[in-house]
Amino acid sequence: MSAVTKYISPVEYLVLERAAEIRHQYYRGEMFAMSGASRAHNVINGNLFRSVGNQLAGGPCEAYVNDMRVKVSASGMYTYPDMVVACGDRQFEDSEVDTLLNPTVISEVLSDSTEAYDRGKKFAQYQQLPSLREFVLVSQDRVCVEHFLRQGEQWILTNFEDLSDTLVLSTVGCRVALRDIYDRVEFPAADAPTDAANA
Repeated sequence: MSAVTKYISPVEYLVLERAAEIRHQYYRGEMFAMSGASRAHNVINGNLFRSVGNQLAGGPCEAYVNDMRVKVSASGMYTYPDMVVACGDRQFEDSEVDTLLNPTVISEVLSDSTEAYDRGKKFAQYQQLPSLREFVLVSQDRVCVEHFLRQGEQWILTNFEDLSDTLVLSTVGCRVALRDIYDRVEFPAADAPTDAANA
């Protein structure tokens, strides 16, 4: 006989999550523990957040890293993007101000265990956020940044694969050189940037 999973309501999830020592995603009545991140993941995410956050200082937008929960209201999913930018009238689920409803930009650093999910089901969920204008995927084992820009009902993809390239987040007026995103990141020997990329 298979075990029956107890349904957890969104209200119960938030109560449990706010008291938990580790973070959990939530979808359709279930909580899913999130694993820790590698050094490369943390360095890349920190580099991107620092650059974007500095450029947003004093303006109408704010950047959040790791622990800002985002709710996809259309499906009821709660998750923690690696970085989120929200602008203007920021909307939160309740007075705790820890669950954002209207992100403008979301970025995820890819790992072997989450890449398929981040590219597939998770991006499909994010596309249901009416406020979302830009989505960024950053590889941690090679120089590769994928930028999706919303234009109407379409998402326009631009790939960056050279350290001399610059990621432009046009919605929030930020420019980040890939050289800065990958600063202090050590690649496997076979995937290390070429001399031309380092020129």
